[in-house]
Amino acid sequence: MDPLDIARWQFGIVTVYHFLMVPLTIGLGTLVAILQTTWLRTGKEEYLRMTKFWGKLFLINFIMGVATGIVQEFQFGMAWSEYSRFVGDVFGAPLAMEALLAFFVESTFLGLWIFGWKKLPPRIHLACLWIAVAGSIVSAYFILVANSWMQHPVGVEMLEGRPVMVDAWAVFTNNTALVAFFHTITGALAVAGGFLLGISWYQLWRRRKDGIDTVGANGRVVVGSSDSIPGRDKRDHAMWIKSLRIGAVVAMIAFAGSAISGDLSGKLMFEQQPMKMAAAEAACHDGTSFSILSIGDVGSRDCSDVVAVMEVPGLLSFLAHNDFTTEIKGVNTLVPEYQAKYGTHLPDDPMLGERAGTEINYVPIMAVTYWGFRMMIGFGGLAAMAAGVALFLTRKGTVPASKGLMRLALVGIMAPFGANAAGWIFTEMGRQPFVVAPNPAMSGIDQVFMFTAAAVSPGVSGGEVIFSLVALTTVYAVLLVVEVVLLTKYIRGGVVSAMPELGHGPDKGDGDGGTHPGGPEADDDVLAFAY
Repeated sequence: MDPLDIARWQFGIVTVYHFLMVPLTIGLGTLVAILQTTWLRTGKEEYLRMTKFWGKLFLINFIMGVATGIVQEFQFGMAWSEYSRFVGDVFGAPLAMEALLAFFVESTFLGLWIFGWKKLPPRIHLACLWIAVAGSIVSAYFILVANSWMQHPVGVEMLEGRPVMVDAWAVFTNNTALVAFFHTITGALAVAGGFLLGISWYQLWRRRKDGIDTVGANGRVVVGSSDSIPGRDKRDHAMWIKSLRIGAVVAMIAFAGSAISGDLSGKLMFEQQPMKMAAAEAACHDGTSFSILSIGDVGSRDCSDVVAVMEVPGLLSFLAHNDFTTEIKGVNTLVPEYQAKYGTHLPDDPMLGERAGTEINYVPIMAVTYWGFRMMIGFGGLAAMAAGVALFLTRKGTVPASKGLMRLALVGIMAPFGANAAGWIFTEMGRQPFVVAPNPAMSGIDQVFMFTAAAVSPGVSGGEVIFSLVALTTVYAVLLVVEVVLLTKYIRGGVVSAMPELGHGPDKGDGDGGTHPGGPEADDDVLAFAY
C-alpha cells in the first residue's frame, strides 16, 4: 500500500480524535471560569458546586487533550518530513509561540488552580483559572494561524523553492485565521453548552425518578431533598436546572455565532479555494443555485451524472458574493483552469517514488466535502434547535419524566461534537490534492503551494507507517475507554463526585472544603488531587 494513503489515514485519525477534546476544553473551561466568577460575586453555593463538578470534567478532558495532542508534533517528522521542510520557515514562529507561551502558561496556571483551593486568595485563585483558559484560547489561535497559512499562504517569498516568512504580521493576521478563530471559539462554546445541557438533564431526570422532585397540579416543580442519597438537596436541584438553562442559552448563542462566522469563512473559501466549495455543492456546472440534495455518483471525476433534485436558486451566489445573480464556477470549469496553472501530472521527481509523473486529480472526494458540509450545518442546527426545545420543556423548573427524552438528551451531547468534526474533515479534505493550497490572490505570486503527494517522508515504507498507524490507533482507543469510564463515573456520581464532603456526616472528612476529603469514596478517587 502507498505510504501516502496510510500516512493520511494516520494523521486524519489522530487529528480528528484530538480535535474532539479541543472544543470541549476551550468551551467548558470558559464556562467554568464564568461560574467561579459568579460564585465569588454572589456567594451562592450552587455556583460553587457547579464550578467544582464541571471543573472536574474539564480537567479529565484537558488531561486527555494534552496526551493526544503531543503526537501531533511528532507526526510532522515521522511521516511528513518533506512537508515539514517546506513549511518550517513559516510554521516555526506560530508553533513555538503555541508551545512556549500558550501551552506552558495554560499548564502552569491550571496547576495553580487545581492545587490552590483554600490555599490561594479567592481572587488570585480565580485569576489563575482565567489565565489558564486564556492560554488555551491563545494556543488555539496560534495553531489556527499555522493551519490557515496552509489554506491561504501569505507573508512569504519563495527562495530556492521554499517559502520564507518576510511579513510576520501578515501571517498572524491572515484573514483566514481570524475568521477560523471566530468559528472555532463559537463551535467550542456550542460543544460546552450541549455538554452542560445533556448531563444536567440526566441529573434532573434522576431526581424525578428517585422521587426527590415532583410536579404539582400547576405543572411546576416541587423541589425536595433526600436524606438517604448524599448531596441530593434543594441546592442540588438549583445547580442542575441553572446548568441546563445556561448550557441551552450558550448553545443557541454559539450556533448563531457559528452561522455568522461560517458565512464569512465560506465567502473566503469561494475566493481562495473555489474547487473546495464547488465540490461541497456538487456543482458540476456554473450556476447560482444551492444544492439541498444531489444524487448520482458524487465520486466521479467529472461528476457528469450528478443531478440536483432539491436546490434553492440564487442562494449559492448569495453565500459567495452577497447577491443572487453572480454565477459560481463549477467543477468542470475549474478543472481546466487548475490544470493550466499547476500542471496535469506530478513532477517526474525521484523523491515522489511511484507517484512521480502520475496524473493529478484536482477534484477532492466529493462525497466527503458534499456531505461533510451538510453534516456540519445539520448537526449544528439540530443542537441549537434541541437547546430551544429544552428551554421550553424546563420552563417550569424540571425535565419531563420520560426516560426516552433523557436518553435523547444524552445522545444529543454528540451533535455539536459531530458538527465540529465534520467541519474539520471538510476543511482539510476539501483542500486536496494540496497540502498547502495555492494562493492566486497573493500579489501575483501563484507558486506558493505543495501537493500532498510530495509532502510525505520519502524514506518511510508502507509497513513502517502501518505499524505506527496501528500502534497509535490502539493507544488512542485505550485512552478513549479511559476517558469515557472516568467521565461516566463522575457524571453518575453527581456533585458528590466532585465534592465528597457533601456525602459525609459532620464526623467525617477533613473539613477543608474538599481539598482532601475523607471516607471510602475518596480513597479510590483517581482525581482526588484536583481539589
